[in-house]
Amino acid sequence: MSALTSKKNKSSKFGHLPLSTSGPQKCTLTGSALLTSPFYNKGSAFPPNEREDFKLYALLPHSVQTLESQVGRAYEQYSSCQDALAKNTFMTSMKDQNIVLYYKLIQKHLKALFNIIYTPTEGAAIQNFSRLFRRPEGCFLNIIDQDRVHENLAQWGGPAAIDYIVVSDGEEILGLGDQGVGAILISVAKLVLTTLCAGIHPSRTLPVVLDCGTDNPQLIQDELYLGLRRRRVRGEKYNDFIDKFVQAASELYPRAFVHFEDFGLKNAKRILDKYRPELACFNDDIQGTGCITLAAIMSGLHVSKLKLTEVRVIVFGSGTAGIGIADQIRDAITVETGDSKEIASTQIWCVDKPGLLLQSQSDDLTHGQKPYARDDKDWQEKAHGDLLSVVREVKPHALIGTSTCPKAFTEEIVMEMAKHVERPMIFPLSNPTRLHEADPQDLYTWTRGKALIATGSPFPPVEYDGIKYEVAECNNSTAFPGIGLGAILSRSRLLSDEMLVAAIKVIADKSPALKDPAKGLVPDITDVREISVHVAKAVIRQAIDEGLAREKEIPDDDGELEEWVREQMWEPRYRELVRA
Repeated sequence: MSALTSKKNKSSKFGHLPLSTSGPQKCTLTGSALLTSPFYNKGSAFPPNEREDFKLYALLPHSVQTLESQVGRAYEQYSSCQDALAKNTFMTSMKDQNIVLYYKLIQKHLKALFNIIYTPTEGAAIQNFSRLFRRPEGCFLNIIDQDRVHENLAQWGGPAAIDYIVVSDGEEILGLGDQGVGAILISVAKLVLTTLCAGIHPSRTLPVVLDCGTDNPQLIQDELYLGLRRRRVRGEKYNDFIDKFVQAASELYPRAFVHFEDFGLKNAKRILDKYRPELACFNDDIQGTGCITLAAIMSGLHVSKLKLTEVRVIVFGSGTAGIGIADQIRDAITVETGDSKEIASTQIWCVDKPGLLLQSQSDDLTHGQKPYARDDKDWQEKAHGDLLSVVREVKPHALIGTSTCPKAFTEEIVMEMAKHVERPMIFPLSNPTRLHEADPQDLYTWTRGKALIATGSPFPPVEYDGIKYEVAECNNSTAFPGIGLGAILSRSRLLSDEMLVAAIKVIADKSPALKDPAKGLVPDITDVREISVHVAKAVIRQAIDEGLAREKEIPDDDGELEEWVREQMWEPRYRELVRA
């Protein structure tokens, strides 16, 4: 069985649901039109009866193959590609031809393909978007045509046609900076992960790019660049553009979950805060990173026998990801204790280039940073201009790195931290690997195997003093697909803090470290589809408790709810086709 294949069978009890994936599939296409539809095409796997019914006999070779044999041939073709970018291009071409084969191939060879279809290789594809362009995918909206946003966005079906929208303005892509219109590919890639990891129906997703221009001079000067060749538009015109998109998306697709991706530091948090009270929306850079990191912290607290209300956290690197993590920790403390967010934030110290964030720096702080700025009076007699000084004063239980400053967690800093806490939680999360704040091998050596570690990229197991330690990867894909699935199936009106905390607790409860402290603090990506089922259940239950769920026929029984969720998760298998 594939690592991402559901462990339990579908339930015919819920086969009547609109998103049911049991039974035959109606199809209006025939002949060449059917073969060119990636959602219905089976290629050489069309059985004889379907070749007859859909007029395919003369269009296919005689032999009928299984999906498994197609996967074997496709992997041979994939393996013949000379480099990672060529493999990424091959997978994109396959996705355009046969959706089922595309996802089945990834499922079977997940470890080999994940870094090809997503970071880091997808980053290279985004950088080369205009040069590798073959055919468009998704919705391209640009800021000079604001009056046409509603009309242009309306081309993807009726109000119930779209479940999940990923939208980016391309200003901060995967640590690569401003990539302009190439951001459409990050929207596409994130939606691939929702299908792969949580069974979101691929035909019911919509990738969107908001082309606001670009401040990347290489793109502006590139004659092949396909986006607006002008400096990025900001200010009131930009805000109006965002608002027109959100309002149009809400009106046209009122059941859709909106996922903001890779917006710039000054815009990401304020946009999320503005629209969270209006619709079910999410920012993966802020909330997704925060969710999976907090799940790792909760697992670490269990191993350390500490409570969330006791933890002291330093976040080194106070950009979008760092503040997102701080927000998630603060919100979880608030949910746990009932205290205000202001009180909860006192357990978190944010450090950036000038050192500890202070209230006197207010004019230079972003919207997201200001809640964490410390009172200058409390630090007048204390050194606070560098990370080591802050670690000495705070004596943190957890040190989180989102700074992109390689080797910033020095031996002196780590040893200072380990003086004061029994099991220091140290998370060098910056990507790619060359920008990590510390190497796991060093961290285990410096702390004599006591550190609890999670990283932002995959690392092999580390051996220290005869014990092999698994290094957990804080991969957002373990969190956001299941959260989105729960929001979609419940048709939740909003995505609340409590719904996110419910999801986090499920992920933390699935931590391998709870049974063996030498194992990872969060589950491996290969287990994510099964975990997404339970994350979705928790999100749905919380949405019901808060009166946010609009879906009326959600089962009360836990076992039935699980069947109900599984039945509506898309899987890469060929369903019988019948003429519509």
